[in-house]
Amino acid sequence: MEVQELERMIREKESVVSLAFPSLMRKVYVWMSLALVITGVTAYGVAHSPSLMMAIYSSKAIVWGLIIAQLALVFGVTRAIDRLSLTSATLLFTLYSVLNGAMLSAIFAVYSTTIITQVFLITAGTFAAMAAVGYFTKRDLSSMGRILFMALIGLIIATLVNLFLHSSGFDMILSYAGVAIFIGLTAWDSQKIKLMLAQCDNIDEQAQKIALMGALSLYLDFINLFLYLLRIFGRDR
Repeated sequence: MEVQELERMIREKESVVSLAFPSLMRKVYVWMSLALVITGVTAYGVAHSPSLMMAIYSSKAIVWGLIIAQLALVFGVTRAIDRLSLTSATLLFTLYSVLNGAMLSAIFAVYSTTIITQVFLITAGTFAAMAAVGYFTKRDLSSMGRILFMALIGLIIATLVNLFLHSSGFDMILSYAGVAIFIGLTAWDSQKIKLMLAQCDNIDEQAQKIALMGALSLYLDFINLFLYLLRIFGRDR
């Protein structure tokens, strides 16, 4: 949805919220939570299967294939959501959660289960707090969202550059920047999803697809926030 349209919706906050809104918001967090569970179970299962770990990480082609497949799924679902059925979009979201879990299995080889659990709890608390801020705040966060999106692009470019620099100090700076960016994006996405779903008059397939895309956005915010926090708290351990 265009930024201008979101800004218009924000200015119309006083409008009546549809009766479908609470149910649609619940769907957002149910889908997001289920995706996180699928990712976590997949990551744990792959990490504790030597044969699967060997099959995935013994070949750079397979690793890059998984990365490309994940990117293709996210961009494909986002761009084609209007043409996809709700069932197809949900299955693709589930597939993405599984592939992401397979990739995240590598964290069990780098960090202890204790650190992973602690960072997950920290992430969950931080995410919940910022999602609540975005949901309840009366402030228009659309301008902050544009700044954060540009910052995210800069973070991606800087991360690619550091693949050649191999600077541990710069990597830590990028980790703190990533945490700050995804904390802000969580609040922004929360407000954006609320405003979009508040305009839905009923729980039809189109409204549920909007909720599903909201779940995907929050899922990505959570996963990235978790990974950046893990790099900070798991350092030198």
